[in-house]
Amino acid sequence: MLLNGKVALVTGASRGIGAAIARELAAHGAAVGVNYFQSPGAAAEVVSSIQGAGGRAVALAADVRDPAAVRAMADRLAEEFGGVDVLVNNALFNYRFDPVANPRFETMEWGGFQEQIDGTVRAAVNTCQAVLPHFRTRGGGRIVNILTNLITHPVVQYHAYTTAKSALLGFSRNLAAELGPENVTVNMIAGGLIMTTAASEPTTPEVQEIVRGATPLRRLGEPHDIGRAVVALASELMGFATGQYVALDGGLTMP
Repeated sequence: MLLNGKVALVTGASRGIGAAIARELAAHGAAVGVNYFQSPGAAAEVVSSIQGAGGRAVALAADVRDPAAVRAMADRLAEEFGGVDVLVNNALFNYRFDPVANPRFETMEWGGFQEQIDGTVRAAVNTCQAVLPHFRTRGGGRIVNILTNLITHPVVQYHAYTTAKSALLGFSRNLAAELGPENVTVNMIAGGLIMTTAASEPTTPEVQEIVRGATPLRRLGEPHDIGRAVVALASELMGFATGQYVALDGGLTMP
């Protein structure tokens, strides 16, 4: 039970990667806040599955772009379980990895970039500010931000998404440097192609095979791969690591 007695908040946890992260954290002893935006039924199913396995969880509705809503969410989680120790910024706003429909740069408008920056960087600013007082009460904390290996290997040019995730990398390292003296670590997991989630479902079989064939481990990632890595970074196993970018893509990238 690597996280026994800890309390974790996972954004965008009603399905896909976020749900897998929530379940893995709970399986290792953490009480989990399952954040959702528009999927109360799916969030309730994640909570029910965690509770059915003997864990503790609560569904928490909030638009992570809204600072007031995020503060209320963090406070409610702390009330429910006694504090907050771990934050996982996973929420993905309105994006699908469709290499066929993916627009070329010259056809894009700034609004598409701004939407992803708000849903990624603005959201992380809100959540980190909201949990920091709770971290200080507990004497420290762990932040894990979910990035993408497209930052270093743009095999498909998802411009707006990758730009926002790249900005999150810079934000994460600055935050790690500032909060280190307070025993708060900030690390990043850069996943590869994770099958199958709602966002990755449009990825064509041809693209899947290209990625699989170029990956040293010769397989695509699964949501639980990300979940297990989050557990390590949230626990004392990786307690001396901060500001680190961990590529979790079977060796496709080696940054």
